[in-house]
Amino acid sequence: MTTAPSGEQFEIVFGEQRATIVEVGGGVREYSVGGVPVLEPYRVQDICDGAHGAPLIPWPNRLADGRYRFDGIDYEVALSEPAKHNAIHGFLRWRSWRALEREPSRVVLGTPLRPQPGYPFALDVSVAYELSEEGLTVRTTAVNVGEHACPYGAGQHPYLSPGEGPIDDCSLELPARTRLLTDEQRQLPTGREPVDGGEFDFRVARRLGEIRIDSAFTDLVRDERARAVARLFRPTGERVELWVDEHHAFLEVYTGDTLAPSRRRGGLAVEPMTCAPNAFQSGDGLVRLDPEQALSTRWGVRLV
Repeated sequence: MTTAPSGEQFEIVFGEQRATIVEVGGGVREYSVGGVPVLEPYRVQDICDGAHGAPLIPWPNRLADGRYRFDGIDYEVALSEPAKHNAIHGFLRWRSWRALEREPSRVVLGTPLRPQPGYPFALDVSVAYELSEEGLTVRTTAVNVGEHACPYGAGQHPYLSPGEGPIDDCSLELPARTRLLTDEQRQLPTGREPVDGGEFDFRVARRLGEIRIDSAFTDLVRDERARAVARLFRPTGERVELWVDEHHAFLEVYTGDTLAPSRRRGGLAVEPMTCAPNAFQSGDGLVRLDPEQALSTRWGVRLV
């Protein structure tokens, strides 16, 4: 039997909801309700592209030159985006994760992150995926099992499905008051601007059309449960809702314009992030995890 590029497939089911979580990268490959995709899937015979559905640990997005300074010591990690001289999306996207718990509607995958050049710290990481009446809920937990404090950030890279056709005919509602500006060459933060009244103001739902977005947004508007909710409205009248808890101060939105032609603008990435791009250098949202300290963060998605 040929092994899938994404390794073992862990399917969970609740009523008409089905999700498949994968061994390689520990991410979600597909999530549907009644056969209708909620998250844009990738095929079981394909290698995960565009960080599709993957946890982004111990930092999401880009780290300039792979360098940072923590507690007075300089570190340098390998450049995983060499064309732009950045390190991107942490260390765990190609790691094999193992099932720690498994039930019909829930699976918990985990992997250790052991000291390595540029990141001599130790984390035990787990991600719990659960289907319920609320849809798919994802809880990410990192525990510092080393002897020293470490820098930490978490994110994940789901693509919301437009259903049939490209995202262009969908409308987006994004509860963000501020957009992070980036340079064109390396997509590193250069400042901030209010979205008020501009082309990136989606606080009231409006059609995406041909707009190209690859930006982090912050100053999120939250409900009584401290959740911020983004919504993708389909032409069919359905909508996909993605929420993040209070630990996620940023949402990265990516319209997929630089993906392969078959995947371009086929899904809208709305990425929960606890910190800003390049946070290992800027400190913007960066978490300091002391020895034995744990941090759990939650986000979820559903079809309405």
